[in-house]
Amino acid sequence: MLEISECDGIREIKLDRPPANALNRELIARLVEAIEGAAGAGARAVLLSGRPGMFSGGLDVPELIRLDRAEITQAWHDFYSCLKAIASSPLPVAAAITGHSAAGGAVLALFCDLRVMAEGEFRIGFNEVSVGIPMPPLIYRAASRLVGWRQAERLCVGGLLVSAAEAERISLVDELAPLDAVVARARARLEALLALPPLAMGETRKITRAEITVLFNQAEEAGEIDRVIEHWFSAETQQALNALVARLTAKRG
Repeated sequence: MLEISECDGIREIKLDRPPANALNRELIARLVEAIEGAAGAGARAVLLSGRPGMFSGGLDVPELIRLDRAEITQAWHDFYSCLKAIASSPLPVAAAITGHSAAGGAVLALFCDLRVMAEGEFRIGFNEVSVGIPMPPLIYRAASRLVGWRQAERLCVGGLLVSAAEAERISLVDELAPLDAVVARARARLEALLALPPLAMGETRKITRAEITVLFNQAEEAGEIDRVIEHWFSAETQQALNALVARLTAKRG
């Protein structure tokens, strides 16, 4: 599910769960372990990438929809833990968005320090509403941090998947690169950070990312995941999720 390599102080974690790099419980657990273990393994930065043409299609709804309340609650806690591992990493984390990146896939990239996306016909966005899941406040606020309140509202309320060019225009991603150069370009940006005086860069990075930690604290205090679970088991959301599963099954069949 993951390919992990180390080169010049950068740990690359490549999502490799065909066909869509969908995030199931096992992949999320392995991703958390790989990110949290990077510093201890001697890495100075983390590069998160995907397969050519597909970064991640988001949460594995066909698997998750079969879970009972206790299991799905744990799954969402694990997903939030994964996001927090990225957001609070002591190491800079770059996303090399190697293709389509929907819902949970876009959310992974959202919490990284920087994002380089493949140019072309690939799309990225937060289409949770379109599949019946209300946007969690944590994710909306993190998106607002990047693109501003109005663009975040437009993306999240509309459940939009936008083109790579549009994503760059609104600062959802920092840069576009040809598909075969996305990983190299994200690596180059990390190398530029690592070339800076490490104490000055590290301390400044802590200041600039402190507000993200606050978002996680607010989500925990508000019992945000409990609300997510209530919505998950609502009739409307279950109907929309089952319809999504049916479409995916028909497409793969």
